[in-house]
Amino acid sequence: MTSPPGGTGAGTGAGQGAGSGSAPVPGSGPPPVAGSGPLPVPGSGPLPVPGSGPLPVPGARLRPGPAATAADLRRAEFLAEQLGPNGELRRVRVAATAWRNGLAGLLLALTGFTLITGRSDVGQLARPAGIAAGLLLAASLTAGGAGAWLLLRAAHGVPRVLPATGPVDPVALDHEEALDALRDLRAGRLLVLLHTVLLAAAVATTWYGPAREDPVLRIRTDTQSVCGTPGAVRGDVLELKTPEGPLAVDLSRVTQLAPAASCPPAP
Repeated sequence: MTSPPGGTGAGTGAGQGAGSGSAPVPGSGPPPVAGSGPLPVPGSGPLPVPGSGPLPVPGARLRPGPAATAADLRRAEFLAEQLGPNGELRRVRVAATAWRNGLAGLLLALTGFTLITGRSDVGQLARPAGIAAGLLLAASLTAGGAGAWLLLRAAHGVPRVLPATGPVDPVALDHEEALDALRDLRAGRLLVLLHTVLLAAAVATTWYGPAREDPVLRIRTDTQSVCGTPGAVRGDVLELKTPEGPLAVDLSRVTQLAPAASCPPAP
């Protein structure tokens, strides 16, 4: 038994139409295009940009601090007075002036003490002691000059040029100048005290150092033989300091003259 031709065609066409149609599939939409923007994430919100400020802390609240006390008020007034215009700098200048005057008086007293007694000529010292005294005096003068310059700069300052443009904070400038003056004051005090110590050492070396030994001559004439320290020469006469006392020697009668280490003691 054969089926009619129309039934076979209708069944085949219906099957093909149902199987080959474009029915939508969930989640199979067109893929995103690169560069068209970020995909939105549900509930993510905008991302923070680094350096744009602190992030808000969830649940944080600002509360007022404790009330200021009388001690806080006094401390604020003290700091305002100390760091105010010319407050800090003025105190450093006054202290530097007082130190300068006091150290100058100390040096004057020391100088007056050196004039009381003692050897005053470095050339009268033996060679090692004379060199030591000269070096101490040179170091003392160097330290004293540098210390005096620093104390003067701390007391009176140095001229400075301020910029004509730009913001200028007078409190900051005074604070910086006060710090410079304080450093000069501390260094100047140390240098002046070092100058005093070196000067005292030089004076002590000059006073108590070994004296230079004068040359000794042994002179023989046609009548006598003498030994002593030569002095002034007047014409043909030499003044000789002998252990017995000063003696005049006629140089025209000298037959022998020689240096000696020392003279025999006087009888």
